[in-house]
Amino acid sequence: MAEGLDKAREEFFSEAQELVEALSRNLLSLDASLKSGVEDPSVINEAFRAVHTLKGLAGLFAAKRVSTMSHRLEDVLDGLRLGRLALTPEVLDLLFRAVELYNVALSAERVRSDEPLPQIDTLLDEFGRVGKNPSAATNPLARFELDPAMLAVLTEYEEHRLRTCVEQGLLLYRVRVDFALATIDKSLEDIKLRAKEHGEVITYLPTGASTSIDSIELDLLLASSAGVEVLEASIGGDQVQIYPIPVKERVSVLQRETAPPPRNMSLPELSSERREPMPSDHSVEVQGGQGAAALRAIAQTVRVDIRKLDALMNVVGELAIVKNALGRMAEKIRAEGSRQLGSELHSIQRSFDRRLGEMQSGILEVRMVPLGQVFDRLARVVRQIGREMGKDIRLVITGAETEIDKLIVEELSDPLMHIVRNAIDHGIELPDDRKRVGKPLAGTIALNAFQKGNHVVIEVEDDGRGIDEKALVARAVVLGKVHPEEVDGLARAEILNLVFLPGLSTRDEASDYSGRGVGMDVVKTNIGKLGGVIDVQSETDIGTKITITLPVTLAIVSALLVRIEGRVFAMPLTSVAEAITFDEQAIRVVDGREVMTLRGVTLPICRLGRLFGLAPLPGAVPPKRRYVVVATLGPRRLGFAVDDLEGQQDIVIKPLGKSLSRVRGFSGATELGDQRVALVLDPTALIEEMLSAAEVTNRERRVGLG
Repeated sequence: MAEGLDKAREEFFSEAQELVEALSRNLLSLDASLKSGVEDPSVINEAFRAVHTLKGLAGLFAAKRVSTMSHRLEDVLDGLRLGRLALTPEVLDLLFRAVELYNVALSAERVRSDEPLPQIDTLLDEFGRVGKNPSAATNPLARFELDPAMLAVLTEYEEHRLRTCVEQGLLLYRVRVDFALATIDKSLEDIKLRAKEHGEVITYLPTGASTSIDSIELDLLLASSAGVEVLEASIGGDQVQIYPIPVKERVSVLQRETAPPPRNMSLPELSSERREPMPSDHSVEVQGGQGAAALRAIAQTVRVDIRKLDALMNVVGELAIVKNALGRMAEKIRAEGSRQLGSELHSIQRSFDRRLGEMQSGILEVRMVPLGQVFDRLARVVRQIGREMGKDIRLVITGAETEIDKLIVEELSDPLMHIVRNAIDHGIELPDDRKRVGKPLAGTIALNAFQKGNHVVIEVEDDGRGIDEKALVARAVVLGKVHPEEVDGLARAEILNLVFLPGLSTRDEASDYSGRGVGMDVVKTNIGKLGGVIDVQSETDIGTKITITLPVTLAIVSALLVRIEGRVFAMPLTSVAEAITFDEQAIRVVDGREVMTLRGVTLPICRLGRLFGLAPLPGAVPPKRRYVVVATLGPRRLGFAVDDLEGQQDIVIKPLGKSLSRVRGFSGATELGDQRVALVLDPTALIEEMLSAAEVTNRERRVGLG
């Protein structure tokens, strides 16, 4: 029983987090509408519903702080949607703070902490002090000849929306539609969507009449600035009639004659949130069938703990080992003369391989989530820090639908947060400074994501002042990161990469947001742990662009098996560009570094056996020919010299353990299926280490320090 309660509690936290993220997206939309002056009342309504649902869930699981916050927040959102409270930047700030404190409250509830959270109490007090709009002195609805029966059944929210539309000078229309019962849900949503292009559907009610037993007639109350001709062209049809609702002081005989006859619309059973059509007895079976379909659609979505998916992926990895063993066994049986049995076993192995591939792809697909989850959180940070620093910042997001492994998304949040904070603090200038150099007062930070092969590329670009290269080099010299005599020999790319050195900042004083000398080195380290690479580009007074390249998933990896001094190693194929025959005669030494020419371009060479200090195993046969595996890391390339290639295999990488976790050049180990264990090379770390060391050596040689 306790296990069931724990699972239910975990479900609560998962659903609560989803609701908080939905609320955050709604608030970002409200912030955009506040700046543009274009109001979308449905957004406030969606935010209200999210908080209302969260309040109910919190009550079920006795999460008192979350419940109390939701109750107060619901009151504020209700005031906004009913027009009793104005949406101001100050009110929006409070709402955004509530999103942040929801996460604090949920974290405390998760560990069952009773420690006081004074910041939540402060927020609740501020909610209580929020002012309200004075009520209108006159009733704007009195201008129109509205059916009293219709007004009597409007909810408070619907009446507020009707008043708001009339105050904005919109015209009112009664749109009468005859719907087929079998398709009413889809047809109603379709006409509401088309009507939304021209105005706002306030409500919809059954007229109490229909043209047949298989149909139902509804009246939609529509507020719009468009004329009848425009509406008829957009939403009109054989089953649709559009009637303007007369204005009292302009009522004509013709308008009275064309107005639809009054119908009884008193429906006390209707919900206060949304009125659904009231079918007659003969339509109950049809509606019930549609309701069952809706329930089935909900049941098709489940939440799965990522740890369970990790366990499944490990099982898939073990099955891949079994598959490879079956293949070797089939070849052995065929070689020993049992060709028929070997062929049958080989056929089984191929079928197993296909099914295993489908299972692997399915699990990987379930693990994938859109990067928009991270981008939404960054949008809150941009808004908050920008306002606190007095900077107007416009965030442009593209590619939010790009998918990546859930575990990578979680580890990506902090590095991206560092980058965005640096862009706001160091990059984007204050409005007056931007005006002096002819830039728009509002700065721009662009987040872009797209898939490139087996990788996902994320770009963070700002239109700020760019990186001060002279200050960066000067700071590096002061900290002893660069020798003074090396400065003149630094290439531009080397200068920009100084931002990733530990403890480096061009700021003399730390701010509350960045400039403490930590951050970008940590960002690079964390990206490297994910098998990714980070690159920086910058132009003075134009801006800075940070590019991150990451593998789509770390769960299961296709690897190239290589042999070095009789030992087998695995190299992830995501970093491998090609493999070529190693020609010892083609090797030459440049600046103390072995290189070869590949299609007219110089390729540095790394002999892995020499790098790892490996001696040949006893009895190992010298290779007849050797190979160079060309690995890439962004624009960088390095050739790894190996003794032999053993083919490609899907592997599951297992960690090396705490005692070996700091060993450079390896990302883990894997089982190969024939009682062998292979170390998995980390091409990213090897390329960074080998090429960076070479660059330092070259600089020392150029200034006579070597």
